Amino acid sequence: MTAHHPAAPGRPHRLDVLLATGGLCTGVLLWVLDLHGGPPLFGLPASLTLVALAVTAVAELLRRTAPLAALALAVPALALDVCTGTLVATVLMFTDVVYAAVLYGSPAAARRIPVYTVLVTVLATVTTAAAWPDPQVVLIGIGIAMVTMAPAWTGVITRDHRDAAQTARLRAEQTALLAEMDRTQAIVGERARMARELHDLVANHLSAIAIHTTAAQTIDDPSATRAALAVIRENSVQGLAEMRRLIGLLRDPEATTAEEPAATPTLDGLEALVEQARANGAASGLTFALDDARRPDGPDGGKPPAPVALAAYRIVQESLTNALKHAAPGEVLVRLAHGPGGALTVAVRSPHGDRPGPRAPGSGAGLVGMRERIALLGGEFEAGPAGGPDGRVWLVRAALPATGEEEQR
Repeated sequence: MTAHHPAAPGRPHRLDVLLATGGLCTGVLLWVLDLHGGPPLFGLPASLTLVALAVTAVAELLRRTAPLAALALAVPALALDVCTGTLVATVLMFTDVVYAAVLYGSPAAARRIPVYTVLVTVLATVTTAAAWPDPQVVLIGIGIAMVTMAPAWTGVITRDHRDAAQTARLRAEQTALLAEMDRTQAIVGERARMARELHDLVANHLSAIAIHTTAAQTIDDPSATRAALAVIRENSVQGLAEMRRLIGLLRDPEATTAEEPAATPTLDGLEALVEQARANGAASGLTFALDDARRPDGPDGGKPPAPVALAAYRIVQESLTNALKHAAPGEVLVRLAHGPGGALTVAVRSPHGDRPGPRAPGSGAGLVGMRERIALLGGEFEAGPAGGPDGRVWLVRAALPATGEEEQR
């Protein structure tokens, strides 16, 4: 008696058909050979044994598709079989029907049938002992238990194992689904991070190249053209070097050496960043200044956590790039300070004037990337026109928490 997958509703499973056919043929053979379990009782004809056999075979066909109906047919068939001589094939098919009723029946049936079999066994044994006080009653009780209790409780054990296996399979599928969702989110997050890094690494240099290329084309001055070409070459070389480092990190994050360090800038590089912007913006009438007002005894001791330092550096870098593209002639001021609660504040002020168009094209991804960086750190970000002496100031301001712990997404 083994568990199988259910058949389609209304159609007997092919294994059930084989069981019913095999049991029916075996029972007929036993009847022809006159291999009964005993003589008929109450004067009943022995031929009724075949009726009980046929009804039990029909119950076998329904064992999977209608297990309770099969049990309802098998119980009176077994009683008739016992009264008309008993065929072993009928008894064996009955035990399988009891097993199937527990295994494939409803949860309520699976709970009640084993209890009923215990009650039937005890009642039948006690009744037989009262009517026929003989030591063989014990054997009769064991036989009844083997026909009723044994298959019922075997079905309980099999059903419990089946349900446990299904639960484990569902849990495994849920775990795999959650893992796939986490992997997808991780991929999306990594792609967004790579897009931000790539934009921040390259946009500044390409903007400078575009600005000085325009200057070289419009200014009819050999010395100015040579200076513009020098700036173009310097930005091209630096952009390629940074691009090469980023690609190297993407290909093999563990392959960096002391000769080729990882491209993770810190706030110590802001002075060089401002100096580079100063060189790139000189032809546009822009001046750049850095005001580092952080307290030496501040919460970070001058060394903020790496995520905070990287975000602050990228915000300054992107703000300077935008100033080179869009700002009117004047001073661009970069200021770092400690805000309330020890937060690191970064502010970049640039002249905001009406000009025919930007010196270099932009896609607007810079502001989006800055907002994403600050959101990941749980900080605050704002960018837009702000009040100034003449009311023509563009302000980029970010407040970065002192901890630098990224939100879990």
